[in-house]
Amino acid sequence: MTNQELRERLIMMSERDYQRFASSLIPNIEPDRVLGVRLPLLRKLAGELAREDWSGYLRDAWDGYFEETMLQGMVLGLVRAPLSKLEPYLRRFVPKIDNWSVCDSFCTGLKTARQEPEKMWEILETYLNSRQAYEVRFGVVMILKYYVNESYMERAFAWFDRIEHPDYYVKMAVAWAVSVYYPAYPQQTRAYLRDNCLDDFTYHKAIQKIRESLQVSKEEKEELKQWKRQG
Repeated sequence: MTNQELRERLIMMSERDYQRFASSLIPNIEPDRVLGVRLPLLRKLAGELAREDWSGYLRDAWDGYFEETMLQGMVLGLVRAPLSKLEPYLRRFVPKIDNWSVCDSFCTGLKTARQEPEKMWEILETYLNSRQAYEVRFGVVMILKYYVNESYMERAFAWFDRIEHPDYYVKMAVAWAVSVYYPAYPQQTRAYLRDNCLDDFTYHKAIQKIRESLQVSKEEKEELKQWKRQG
């Protein structure tokens, strides 16, 4: 399937009403870059592409529309290949991420992290140290998706402390990650919350998200309400 044929197929799958809804959820990209294709249809198309010449597709794919970029991330997640083979395509794709939706969808599908966690962690560290907002968010969201365990917890907390990127979507990702660690490791996460280098916005958002969790008791939520920083 050529890029032109693929684009025409995406346009045929698009819905005007859904386009308005979807574009409203991603305020940092132009609305006319969103066609309005529902995610289940994109996933089905990604499955077709992953079974064909996926490497050729990823090498030459167009990026004009939101869905075209989203599709590439989905295909990468579906390809069954060792990380050593996927890494060049991953490295090429990550800089294309320019919104939270593509970032988080890509992370959700990139399950190769479960098979090769240490190799993937090494890759993630290069992005956690990036100056590009969505490269950092990619690293953080991958941590909260695949590294909420004792083996990586201390390393994750150390990275959260080192991240100083001012972007809202980076700060929210870090807050989200801390809130995901809390139900799994409440004692260790509480200790981290008492002694960390998070900026005030990220710290308070982490507390807020923990208090919104259905996995946290009412008593803990009431206590955490008192943990607001002063000054």
